[in-house]
Amino acid sequence: MEILLPFPPACVSGTLIRRIKRFCVEFEADGKLLRAHTNNSGSMLGLTRPGLPVLVSRAAGPHRKLPYTLELINSGAWVGVNTLTPNRLLKAAFARGLLPWAEGYTKFTPEAKRGQSRLDALLTGPRLPPLWVECKNVTLVEDGGVAAFPDAVTLRGQKHLAEMTRIVKNGERAAFFYCIQRGDALCFGPADYIDPAYAELFRQSLAAGVEVYPYKATLALNLENSSGSAGGIGLGEILPLVYL
Repeated sequence: MEILLPFPPACVSGTLIRRIKRFCVEFEADGKLLRAHTNNSGSMLGLTRPGLPVLVSRAAGPHRKLPYTLELINSGAWVGVNTLTPNRLLKAAFARGLLPWAEGYTKFTPEAKRGQSRLDALLTGPRLPPLWVECKNVTLVEDGGVAAFPDAVTLRGQKHLAEMTRIVKNGERAAFFYCIQRGDALCFGPADYIDPAYAELFRQSLAAGVEVYPYKATLALNLENSSGSAGGIGLGEILPLVYL
């Protein structure tokens, strides 16, 4: 596989102790009790059980309150929980020309503002309609391989679906890039059993012409590499949609 996003150097493997707060977890490594920042504000359903293996990266700067960032949790398969990954992976894949649905687009603008909203990316190209992209990180897999989003009720996610539907009705393109950061996913669908309002808006947006691309991220993990490199993340296949 082609690694698009290498893991930061000198990652540390350990064991999850508990999730302390929304943005903080406690883990053990080399006999020490440590804390790591997690930028994943979702429930991380099924991923916060004590004793699960974790991979954390070291903070780039010395002044951050928590010196580590939670990258992966192993709940039977390694799962990427860093919510910055989807945006970074989208940008890297666009730069490498790996997105067939973005063919012809030449400019990538991150955090683009549209009206009162700010969306993850705006793609533009000659004689092409603007293509707005919103990224979502998917960590939940149930029922023998069904990746599902969200893992908690998300009013913000519902707002994004409504906004993307308005964009399409305005004659522009809108797409969701669902980044499924786990290798045991076989297909993708909205989590009706967690957020039925999101699931209904998801279906309505598809009917209106919003595009959905559930990509399976690929993980190359090498915790034994003496150079300190733990591998990285690549772009895998687009998974089929279910529950439609």
